[in-house]
Amino acid sequence: MARPAAAAWDPRQAHRRSHRRRPHRRLSRRARLVLRVAAAALAAFVVVVGWSISHALTIPGGGTFSERMAEWARDHYLGPLVTFGEWLTYQKPTAGGRPDVSFKNLGGHAAKKNHYHHGIVPIIPANIGSPAGRPLPGEGVWKVVVSVDGKPAVFKTYVRQSRTYSSYYAGIISMDQRLLKFSLRPGTEDPGYGHWGAPMDIPAGHRIGLVATFNSGFRVASSGGGLYLHGRYDRRLVKGEASEVYLKNGQLLIGRWGYGALQMGPNIAAVRQNLKPIVENGIVPATVNQNVLTTWGATLGGGYNVWRSGVGITKDGRIIFVYGPALDVRTLAKLLQRAGCVTAMELDINPDWMSFMYYLAKNHPANPRPVNLLSSQTQPPTRYYFISNRDFTAVFGR
Repeated sequence: MARPAAAAWDPRQAHRRSHRRRPHRRLSRRARLVLRVAAAALAAFVVVVGWSISHALTIPGGGTFSERMAEWARDHYLGPLVTFGEWLTYQKPTAGGRPDVSFKNLGGHAAKKNHYHHGIVPIIPANIGSPAGRPLPGEGVWKVVVSVDGKPAVFKTYVRQSRTYSSYYAGIISMDQRLLKFSLRPGTEDPGYGHWGAPMDIPAGHRIGLVATFNSGFRVASSGGGLYLHGRYDRRLVKGEASEVYLKNGQLLIGRWGYGALQMGPNIAAVRQNLKPIVENGIVPATVNQNVLTTWGATLGGGYNVWRSGVGITKDGRIIFVYGPALDVRTLAKLLQRAGCVTAMELDINPDWMSFMYYLAKNHPANPRPVNLLSSQTQPPTRYYFISNRDFTAVFGR
């Protein structure tokens, strides 16, 4: 007797049988409620975080996408994550080599010695040589870049900062306070919006006599001290902290707050504190070698040799500004000392915050042309022609 033919395999029937073997389990009412609450919380979190990030990216004050995101993350307790990301992308400076520029061709002109300017004898700084060894042509030689009423007020020079990283060089500025006046300007994030009695930029119509601008210190919350501007405070001023003290007559003092002339009084317009001095009485203290990352700022990748800036004052009252790449704290301090500082302090670090611009008024005195001291700085020369997110120093002719 013939066997019956095998039935053809039908995948739809197999699916139905499989479906019958795994009956659907309905979620309990409580489980559905928990899922709805979790979904609503997640949606609210995404909306709030999205709004917060959008606000950080669009708030006036300039800044690249990366620096704005980093600032947002640090403000929301994600600093370690930012630091880890910076560590992953950090590239250690290359040892050896020579700069890719000629120091003789970086602008400026030599000052005339023994040339009197209506009773003021110009202070022409002595050439400072090079920490990297025998100076290259033009290295360490001061040149005039800005004059006030025909008197040389701002000098600049460039030097290789070390024998190890000899292809990198720093920009150094000398400013004569007899011809200049200094003021502190607030930023949208530091110290933030408020009645500070000063604009957050150098607005059009207020640029006549503008000579220079340069970056300030760390975020005030990380500076170890505070900020005072025209009667208002952002955190308290701390005795013994390195401080830029701006007098109402436009003079700038630098030193430890709470000693000598660096105390609150009716002649004080502003105070900006940042860490401890890195030059005192003309000497670089041993403390600049201690706890470099925790004392002198979290650096990209945890490296010592990064972009750094500093400001100091000489015995004859000139203000010295130094900044550049591949600098450790001691090298920055030694450069300030080499330029004649008896007292100096570190300002900000890492490339996004570095800036020194001088302004050329020729043919356009009401809107002078800004020039970066170092062409390799991240910030554009027009940075402070627009509202800034960080506080900064503005320098005008007297």
